[in-house]
Amino acid sequence: MKVAILLDNYVEEVEFLYPYYRLKEEGFEVVSLAHREGEYRGKNGMVLRAERSLGKDDHLNFDAVFIPGGYAPDHLRRHREMVDFIRSMNSSGKVIAAVCHGPWLLASAEIISGKRVTSFHSIRDDLVHAGAIYTGNT
Repeated sequence: MKVAILLDNYVEEVEFLYPYYRLKEEGFEVVSLAHREGEYRGKNGMVLRAERSLGKDDHLNFDAVFIPGGYAPDHLRRHREMVDFIRSMNSSGKVIAAVCHGPWLLASAEIISGKRVTSFHSIRDDLVHAGAIYTGNT
């Protein structure tokens, strides 16, 4: 199974690194994916590297996508190709997971209406306004 973990500036490092390495330990093929290949600075100053830039048909190349939190999701949703990637993953029935502020990108992709969602509490209103059923569960 091939998993994309999205990356942009101000990602919460632990929410990127822990899933990245745990999924690898479990035998998944994991790729750090961003709107452009290269270095990004995490929320706490760590430099992280995107192994690939997002391609037009990448939803066909991945079985799942993980969206870490921090402020990166706010940057990711500013890139139309990232929003389209999430929409395509959703319409293809692929696995989509998000933590913390990650659901911001799901709201921008307009795929959470009627879905049970949780997040960091500060974006609750954004998710509810996007039609999500906010559970508040962590």
